[in-house]
Amino acid sequence: TEMIDIGGPAMIRAAAKNWEHVAVVCDPADVPELIAEMKGSGGALSRETRRRLAAKAFARTAGYDARIAEDLRTEAGLPETVTQALHKVDDLRYGENPHQSAALYSRDAVEAGELPGGWRKLAGTQLSFNNWIDLVAAAELALAFDEKDPVAVIVKHTNPCGTAIGATQKEAWQRALAGDPVSAFGGIAAFNRPLDAETAEEMKSIFLEVVVAPRITDGAREVLAKKKRLRLLEAPVEAFRARRHEWRTLPGGGFLLQDDPGMPGRTAEWKHVTERAPTEAELTDLEFAWKVCATVKSNAIVFVRDGQVLGVGAGQMSRVDSVKIATAKAREHGHDLKGSVVGSDAFFPFSDGPTLAMEAGAVAIVQPGGSKRDDETIAAVNAAGGTMVFTGQRVFRH
Repeated sequence: TEMIDIGGPAMIRAAAKNWEHVAVVCDPADVPELIAEMKGSGGALSRETRRRLAAKAFARTAGYDARIAEDLRTEAGLPETVTQALHKVDDLRYGENPHQSAALYSRDAVEAGELPGGWRKLAGTQLSFNNWIDLVAAAELALAFDEKDPVAVIVKHTNPCGTAIGATQKEAWQRALAGDPVSAFGGIAAFNRPLDAETAEEMKSIFLEVVVAPRITDGAREVLAKKKRLRLLEAPVEAFRARRHEWRTLPGGGFLLQDDPGMPGRTAEWKHVTERAPTEAELTDLEFAWKVCATVKSNAIVFVRDGQVLGVGAGQMSRVDSVKIATAKAREHGHDLKGSVVGSDAFFPFSDGPTLAMEAGAVAIVQPGGSKRDDETIAAVNAAGGTMVFTGQRVFRH
């Protein structure tokens, strides 16, 4: 607290309060423009300029106080009061649709041309609102996997249409693309390891909007930078590991705030509830499916085999419909579901979904459990000779 500045903010606020007669300058970047205006007006600044400078000054001191309050807060859980001061980084290409305007903001001021929070844009055209939403979703899934094995992710409209592990990064990309090569067109690609040149060469043949990885090697950058519209970004890995809050705005001035759900994975709460226990290979695929379905819009169903997503059912109002869609998508692209596993982001309210999944070829299911009819679902899986794991945790995504 000894480092908290009292006098500086007080002087800035006093000058800003008297803006009708005083021009307060708190940002050196404003000086050239102010000098030009004064030269053209006999040394004076317009009322509009003084008002704009005062607004900026109050925003600056408010932001300073907000950061102090945040640093001093010690209570656990969600805060009683929230004060955010955001700095405009750049205008985006457009919003969710071309007729909507959008901009990127940051909690901390950043230098011109830079991105907030450790993100780095290496190449490509201006990003849109949708690009940001999708690339964060893609990076979130890719970085849910450690770097032990290479993982590739392809996302469209925040949903993964391809995700796979491989012996090499190139193989991971090939397997992810094979999951749903049609939907991958115009998608976002993400990796859990630095992107290498060999993989980049393999990616040249498909149109992508964005490629994101912890690092993009010089060789990969040289290959992909030839695609002028393709945006290449490096993601701040540690920022994804840190817990953060998620915001939603409500009409009328309300806000929703929640803890982020954290990165899903196998925990001590996992338990098999069927007569047959899953094999270690099945458990590995079940954990893979669980991580993927946690990033799919609810109701979410994901078929996986040998570390490759074969079919995804996303955003359906009925869980059994998500099973049907995931099955149909897998078959559409020539995937045999025999020996696959299924991930479900919430419990099955009836046994129809698991029954259809088993009939399609699945041998194992991972889901939270907690339905009044869990016993019927367990019986259906037992009857099919399958195995099922309850995680004890739901991973809805809206």
